[in-house]
Amino acid sequence: MREGFEEESLAVSQVDTFRPRPGFGYVRTLSQHEELPLLRDHLLRLDPESRHDRFNGFLDDSFIERYAARCAADGTIVVAYMENGMVRGAAELHPPEQSEDGLPEIAFSVESCVRRRGVGSLLFERVISEARWKGYRELRVTTGSQNHAMRALAAKFGAHLAFRHGESTGTIDLSQQPQDELAKLVIDTPIAAARAFFSLNRACWKLMTRMYGDKRAA
Repeated sequence: MREGFEEESLAVSQVDTFRPRPGFGYVRTLSQHEELPLLRDHLLRLDPESRHDRFNGFLDDSFIERYAARCAADGTIVVAYMENGMVRGAAELHPPEQSEDGLPEIAFSVESCVRRRGVGSLLFERVISEARWKGYRELRVTTGSQNHAMRALAAKFGAHLAFRHGESTGTIDLSQQPQDELAKLVIDTPIAAARAFFSLNRACWKLMTRMYGDKRAA
């Protein structure tokens, strides 16, 4: 029973989450071969302030390139907000083996061009669902002490943050998170995809009817 559940969850996690947003954006989990180029390019596009918030300090491009390569190789799950084939926001779920205290850790980055659209909340919801699929019961979240937006978002999802060594760090108890997000991830994705498909068909049909109707009238 457990093996079948895990296989189904893996299939679901690779399906695009269709949620119309400004700029035709959507959220999906990147496959392993996509992680290096897409995550790397996204992190390199971060403005200096965003880069400082993400990594709690100034880091050059070579560090970010090595960091993205490590994420692609160590089993890190990357949930991405996509627009026009580019990652504009990312939630990283790092395996517990990479953490000092043995807890899986999550990290977030959102480019300035897509802020204030709810992208962070959407990424947070999806990465928590991914963590549950993996069977994790607790997550660590760490952010820069000056990253007020990220601190507020983490608190919204139940993180109790403490200041330490220039960072705000805390944990999220997944057993306290509402379980309906899991069902929402499974059910809404194919339904939303079908709606998008039929909407496209309707638009094409109207266009063809208008074109050929005009020709017949002429």
